[in-house]
Amino acid sequence: MLAFARETRLSETTFVQSATVAGADYRNRIWTVGEELPFAGHPSLGTAVAVARARGETGEVSYVQQTGAGLQAIEVGLDGVHATASMLQEPATLGAELNAAEALRPLGLPPTAADPDLPPQVVSTGLAHLMLPLSSVEDLSHIVPDFAAIHALLEPRGAFGVYAVFCNPATGRARARFFARDAGIGEDPATGSAAGPLGAYLNHRAGCATVEITQGVEMGRPSRLRAEAVNDRVRVSGDVVVVIDGTLIL
Repeated sequence: MLAFARETRLSETTFVQSATVAGADYRNRIWTVGEELPFAGHPSLGTAVAVARARGETGEVSYVQQTGAGLQAIEVGLDGVHATASMLQEPATLGAELNAAEALRPLGLPPTAADPDLPPQVVSTGLAHLMLPLSSVEDLSHIVPDFAAIHALLEPRGAFGVYAVFCNPATGRARARFFARDAGIGEDPATGSAAGPLGAYLNHRAGCATVEITQGVEMGRPSRLRAEAVNDRVRVSGDVVVVIDGTLIL
């Protein structure tokens, strides 16, 4: 699986297997070009749509997927090559807060770029990321990532990536960039496993129960994610488009 993931050179490659626990419809194993992840957001939504298409489903369908983080309920709506999908991620874990200047430094940003009201914090809804709120949307375009420094910042704290984000809790909107601790992945245009933690973070810190996140703009690959707090979990949703179907011949 790792060899095939390296061959694709994608941010994540998933492998659908038979479930090994009761209550799951299938097992989803998720790999980057360097390691297996216990959980990821977009690979979960995209995989659910792929499973639905492979099973000949139409209209609305519900699944429970098994990942290394547990079981996640996923809703899929199919319309040809277009689809929508949403997933209840794992209960949120709010981890350590970080010094703002220390967190900003690996992104090449000064201490003044920190949001004065929202501190950097590690949050997980299945995979831990560092939430790094910024003081203005312009700060996002000034980022110059140092991936060795990002790895040194995140690895001891058990976080996989840093989610640099400008938030407006009053309007329920945010603009973000995501950088993995693995330089082989680099920047990601859409990160569901970070959207969930951001939703949990803003609900806890600012009472913002729903947030729409724009990401990938600086990469020329804009995306839109939605995160909604549901009791102790966050539902992350978005659109899914089938790009290609194929058959692997070994």
